[in-house]
Amino acid sequence: MLAADLSRQGLIKVNTIMSLEEVLRVLENDTRGRRDPEYHFSIFGEPSLTGVWGYRVEGHHVSLHCTVVRGKVTGNPTFLGANPAEVRSGPHKGLRVLRAEEDRARALLESLSETQRQTAVVSSRAPGDILTERSRKAALKDQPSGLSADRLNTARRNRLEELVFTYIENLLEELASQRMNRLKQAGTNLYFAWAGTLERGGPHYYRVHAPGLFLIEYDNTQNRANHIHSAWRDFDNDFGEDLLAAHYRSAPAHHGHLARRTASRQRPL
Repeated sequence: MLAADLSRQGLIKVNTIMSLEEVLRVLENDTRGRRDPEYHFSIFGEPSLTGVWGYRVEGHHVSLHCTVVRGKVTGNPTFLGANPAEVRSGPHKGLRVLRAEEDRARALLESLSETQRQTAVVSSRAPGDILTERSRKAALKDQPSGLSADRLNTARRNRLEELVFTYIENLLEELASQRMNRLKQAGTNLYFAWAGTLERGGPHYYRVHAPGLFLIEYDNTQNRANHIHSAWRDFDNDFGEDLLAAHYRSAPAHHGHLARRTASRQRPL
């Protein structure tokens, strides 16, 4: 199921996130099974090349959603986290499963001029979690803030796109290409915002916002800034809403009702 959704890089990343439950078990001296890895694979509807169905992979720090309508598939939203963000003791010391998510954002931030950085940093205090949380709809759809890509030179814009690629490359080619198209649609209408400390090891947050298209959020504030949450949200096509809307317009009324009911059962972590 994971391999049907994820690239090789994404599959390794998700399996490593799952393995962190064992690290937590040791760190927390868990003897009651609280940190036993438990992940659920759920299927909604009847898998078919012509019908409407979906599946979800859900558990601690992993939430993946796919919706399939008449053989066309979408893979939004996705949520990945890591606790600990950096393993600081034991045989896995130094492991940072979401390394690129932080390092590429810092590389962009550090490359900015002082004036650009002042615009990009929207707050000296990081929020306690990603703002979109568990909402059915992503937050901040028409409220961009931070530094616009049209103020970046080519090298800095490449760094911003490289950061976005981090969230694209986790998915299999068909799904990744859909996100690439979103990025191309955005062009320079793309905003990078940072909140929190600029120093490594302190609480920090960032987002990449393409108004009306997609939102990337990353937060590392919990557990003394050693606990990451990150997400890709699509403003119009989370849970395959674009595909389902097209299906409703062409399908019989009772069929559309069943499709809506199937989709409504899918919720992000």
